[in-house]
Amino acid sequence: MAVPVKLKDLVEELTLQFDEGALYLNRQTGEVVYIRPEELRAAEENEPLEDFPEWQHANIRIAKDLLDTDHYLPLPTKFDIHEYHVMERFCASVEDADIRDDLCDAIRGRGAFRRFKDSIQAYGIAEAWYRYRDTALREIAVAWCEEHGIQYTET
Repeated sequence: MAVPVKLKDLVEELTLQFDEGALYLNRQTGEVVYIRPEELRAAEENEPLEDFPEWQHANIRIAKDLLDTDHYLPLPTKFDIHEYHVMERFCASVEDADIRDDLCDAIRGRGAFRRFKDSIQAYGIAEAWYRYRDTALREIAVAWCEEHGIQYTET
């Protein structure tokens, strides 16, 4: 029997995306796990746990379970989330035309994420951005749960 997933926990995990590895939801427990590429490779190649530091043993066991069962689903990656598009929509939603224009300029070209973060801090709208981003991530999480038939709770 699958455990309902806490939407708040899913959103929090989606904010912590890394370039390496992937996040998976255990459908049975509702737990989200982060598996590194070397842990997945070790599970695929059935490498002995002794060849790895003790702190990786649990994740290699989980990676083996991930490969051998259908208990795990990959969570949306940062590429699925398209944070840049979320930033664009946020910029367009800012009511003050001068701030909106500055933010839209800030996200163009190389270094867009850094300039955006500097700009929202300078304008004192960082909290508004984080609320907006969390709402967007919540919508992504709800759509993902519904697409995969995952029950979720708001708390």
